[in-house]
Amino acid sequence: MHCYSQDLRDRVLWALDRGEGPAAIARRLEVRRVWVYRVRERQQKTGQRTSFRIGGHRRSRIAEMESVLRVWIEQGPGLNLAELCERLLRQGVAIKIGHLWYQLNKWHLTFKKTPRASEQEREDVQRARSAWRQALPTMPVEKLVFIDETWTSTGMTHRSGRAPRGRRCLDSAPHGH
Repeated sequence: MHCYSQDLRDRVLWALDRGEGPAAIARRLEVRRVWVYRVRERQQKTGQRTSFRIGGHRRSRIAEMESVLRVWIEQGPGLNLAELCERLLRQGVAIKIGHLWYQLNKWHLTFKKTPRASEQEREDVQRARSAWRQALPTMPVEKLVFIDETWTSTGMTHRSGRAPRGRRCLDSAPHGH
């Protein structure tokens, strides 16, 4: 349905004020009779002779939940959109995946992930890594051996996640998967 001009609305209302019938007005101005009734009803109920506003900005249903979503994503960077939608539904907010994607991008929570071994979180591994970093400057470079782990499988974890723009999305992956 398209929007009729304000001039046409005014002519319909003037004709109604003169006592002309809606069917005759619709025939003469080549509009639907139902539309004539709607114009009259809007003018009687609200006193407005103009059409409803079309388009414009609509506030998102999850706009006030931005801080909650940021906490969820920070605590579980591997959460996918479907899982976030389920959590929102438990909070009483039904939202489609497409809109959630749009809103997260608007908040600069970009889609990325850098998986790392979950063993890095253990204290003994952290101590060993710290000792390695301290000893590295004194090691002879020609004795270092680098292992290519390109085909390492992390099939049990989500391959991507979200994080604020400019920050890495770090998550752990269990060893041997």
